[in-house]
Amino acid sequence: MSREVISADGVPAPGGAYSQAVVARGFLYTAGTGPHDPVTGEVVGDDVATQTRQVLGNLRALLAARGLDFSDVVKVTVHLADLGRDYEAYNAVYESAMARPFPARTTVGSTLDHKLVEIDMVAVLRD
Repeated sequence: MSREVISADGVPAPGGAYSQAVVARGFLYTAGTGPHDPVTGEVVGDDVATQTRQVLGNLRALLAARGLDFSDVVKVTVHLADLGRDYEAYNAVYESAMARPFPARTTVGSTLDHKLVEIDMVAVLRD
């Protein structure tokens, strides 16, 4: 199986031993992406709505590096630091940004390091 590693300008550099995204067998898989400013690497905002907008902006840039956008996304996994408190605000930002029909999605509560939200996506490549 061949793989293509995707690195995008305007997206925060990986903070560990992983790729920003990988293309394999007709799909693009992103790493979990946080609300980091691509220039400073700092977490943007102190509320889940602001952080979700930043995460989605980072993911938008990553998808665009391979000629894709949110309409190509088929699966999303979301980690929220406080699922009960933050779900509604996160979901409102997500719903306004994503293309219909919405992709399949899983949203879970997770222990996150100094951030409120992290998202990864799977997108189907265009023919």
